[in-house]
Amino acid sequence: MTASLSQIRNFSIIAHIDHGKSTLADRLIQQTGGLTAREMSEQVLDNMDIEKERGITIKSQTVRLDYKASDGKVYVLNLMDTPGHVDFAYEVSRSLAACEGALLVVDAAQGVEAQTLANVYQSIEHDHVIVPVINKVDLPAAEPERVKAQIEDVIGISTDDAVMTSAKTGLGIGDVLEAIVKFIPPPKGDLDAPLKAMLVDSWYDPYLGVVILVRVIDGKLVKGQEIMMMAAGTKHLVDRVGVFRPKIEVIDALGPGEIGFITAQIKEVAQTNVGDTITDAKKPTALALPGFKEVQPVVFCGLFPVDAADFEKLRESIGRLRLNDASFTFETESSAALGFGFRCGFLGLLHLEIIQERLTREYDLDLITTAPSVVYRIQLRKSRTDDAREMLLHNPADYPDPSRIEQIDEPWIKAVIYTPDEYLGSILKLCQDRRGVQTGLTYVGGRAQVRCGASRSITASARRR
Repeated sequence: MTASLSQIRNFSIIAHIDHGKSTLADRLIQQTGGLTAREMSEQVLDNMDIEKERGITIKSQTVRLDYKASDGKVYVLNLMDTPGHVDFAYEVSRSLAACEGALLVVDAAQGVEAQTLANVYQSIEHDHVIVPVINKVDLPAAEPERVKAQIEDVIGISTDDAVMTSAKTGLGIGDVLEAIVKFIPPPKGDLDAPLKAMLVDSWYDPYLGVVILVRVIDGKLVKGQEIMMMAAGTKHLVDRVGVFRPKIEVIDALGPGEIGFITAQIKEVAQTNVGDTITDAKKPTALALPGFKEVQPVVFCGLFPVDAADFEKLRESIGRLRLNDASFTFETESSAALGFGFRCGFLGLLHLEIIQERLTREYDLDLITTAPSVVYRIQLRKSRTDDAREMLLHNPADYPDPSRIEQIDEPWIKAVIYTPDEYLGSILKLCQDRRGVQTGLTYVGGRAQVRCGASRSITASARRR
């Protein structure tokens, strides 16, 4: 039996690093009886060893909770815990696409920080209802009123209904649950329409094959149903439908507005593209979902096996990790010194470090990593044998004949930095040392807002000088 639409709430928890997202998720699970006291552990949704060791969230995780509210009704809460680091922003965007609202967790001592803003703007783009949660109010340095004023000034959302909590001690968790039910709207959907579901995430399980996390928009997903991936064009038979509570629970069906998982004996990684639309093979929906924006890697490096015989093992391992993390790219590369390997693209240096560590731990690979680099765009002059053209330089080994280079463009960013006044001078110096140009300075919510950027290129003449 699928849940009634009016009693479903789908929400993400978003925040800056270390503001208490995963701890809040732990308390919500505990309060609603998702796990017993014996089964609870810190960061219960962070199920990778590397997440627990570093105290960070890398993969978004979903859990379904049943909550009996003060109005006497039982609500189904689909919670999505998300990472805080900018390197895993793609995980956040996918989670937000499956929700109608978000809990914005802000540290009562630290206030609004960089990723608070980045994640809340993503949430606003998805037209979410945002419920501010002021966490760590039990700290001696907590200033909840100042932080509420800062949220209104910097972000521009009302804090009249902000919830005061301490996820560590459990203070105010009941108020958070009531706020979810009261303020976050139920999903929309039509049970009688053809099946339309969003492929939110997928990962490889050695026993079940590919497990697919789905958000059903219209129609119903049931065991034994033949489904079609609209972008991939492949058909599969569903052999398991279930939800995470956070333990796996197999159920009969998923209806409109519900988030759960399916398995369909899929063994090919390429058949489950994140953002694809799942529909009924016999009675397909007319219009596919828009999907997710293609991720743009910003840091590139080469990964080579220490033992050349491990190349095929590395190819298979990277393929499986790519299924689990759609935000990194790879292509085959060869080096005279290192042999065959892969040129990989990442969202940042932490992302690179995590992927490298996961390949070493989970797939028992010894790897050589080349120095990280960015992509340069080179304008080439016309020659006797070749027309003028533009090329992208990924590898220094591919650097063209200098006499043919008209111009080299390197990537720049436009940055907005929020900082307390006492650090302003040091931050401006740091930006200038990195060839940054200050384009604006204003004050927002008691903090300096610095805008930096540049748009310069290395011309052939400048390079010769």
